[in-house]
Amino acid sequence: MRILVVEDDPMLLDGLTVGLGLAGFTTDPVSTCEDALAAVAAQRYDAIVLDLMLPDGSGLDVLASLRGKKDATPVLLLTARDQVADRINGLDAGADDYVGKPFDLDELAARLRAVARRGAGRAAALLEWRGVVLDPAQLTATSGSAPVKLTRREFAVLRTLMERPSATVSKAALEEALYGWQEEVESNAVEVHVHHLRAKLGSDFIRTVRGLGYRLAEEG
Repeated sequence: MRILVVEDDPMLLDGLTVGLGLAGFTTDPVSTCEDALAAVAAQRYDAIVLDLMLPDGSGLDVLASLRGKKDATPVLLLTARDQVADRINGLDAGADDYVGKPFDLDELAARLRAVARRGAGRAAALLEWRGVVLDPAQLTATSGSAPVKLTRREFAVLRTLMERPSATVSKAALEEALYGWQEEVESNAVEVHVHHLRAKLGSDFIRTVRGLGYRLAEEG
């Protein structure tokens, strides 16, 4: 799950990038309205964490621009706890949720999972396919009743495929789920992770669609 984090406090931005990374998110950090809008124009995100007070304007301006362009990317606002009017204005302007500062990182991660899940039209927190169950909150996987040990990036590849079980997902889309701006993309990383997943889940669990990408094998 790829997240844009918009926050002008360098220490908080760094903490969010590291903390959300440990929670299983791929994050792109920016600190201005201008950079946020440029990022959204160049990249699809599963959700956006948006501070209201930015050096070149208000996060509400970013939100208004997104919604004015019919961009429905879920947005979670970071607000001061005592600024009730900001929270009301943000929700009425199209935000999906908010967290008051100071906040608990685990709660922020849970709220991000929730808004992204709703944005994708899913009700269940767990992802299931052919007896394999992923828990995005705990970063765990089971096949039948047996735990399956996955690396962080193997989990990210499988999660991306299981979030779109009937779709063929391109190699580029899988790379976007694996790597943020600050990370170097390894040329054969997706192929290696898919190979490892097949070894752990069965050779027919993930199919290669020649020239298009990868998809989960049909159930039954």
